[in-house]
Amino acid sequence: MTEGLEFLISGMFFGLVVGTSPGPLLALVFSETLKHTKEEGIKIAISPLITEFPILLFVLLILSNLIKYGSIIGIISLFGACYLIHLGIKNLRVKTSVLEVESAKEDGLKQGVIANLLNPNPYLFWLSIGGPMIFESLDIHISATALFISGFYTLLVGSNIGIALIVEKSKSFIGSKYYLYVVRALGIALILFALVFVTDGLKLMGIF
Repeated sequence: MTEGLEFLISGMFFGLVVGTSPGPLLALVFSETLKHTKEEGIKIAISPLITEFPILLFVLLILSNLIKYGSIIGIISLFGACYLIHLGIKNLRVKTSVLEVESAKEDGLKQGVIANLLNPNPYLFWLSIGGPMIFESLDIHISATALFISGFYTLLVGSNIGIALIVEKSKSFIGSKYYLYVVRALGIALILFALVFVTDGLKLMGIF
């Protein structure tokens, strides 16, 4: 039960990080809410529930053929650590101006689906971080896997919906130092989390 709870917390952490870190999806949530209504922003926020299922299945299919090769999964874990460090540094350097992008007046859900499918971040996340964690959770119990995935998407979608609601009420929050503090704190947490992936990767490669 405790191990399952750990996966739930990990999923929620990564969902919060992905949901609040500047990127194409968050930029669309931000701009469409400002230009139209919070409903358009919310449509974009829920788009990962549509687009990421096939991405997840595709990645798991690839990893399932590699899972018996511990050294390969170890290398993927090290790649995941590098990716986490990259995201962490990106968060530490973030400026709110990166959110101020233009977007065409189209259906919000359609824009979100297209942006997520063409965004490399979901593919990189599930290949290097989420996928290996799913296989690790399956070694414990399928309920741990369910907790990880549900925690991830609850906070991913929930944080984007929350931002859409906040943006409609107050643009100043997204442009404030408090939002930057949150994003940068998550950046530090990402870098620390990368150390776990380095350790796991080295163990799988028989080095540590």
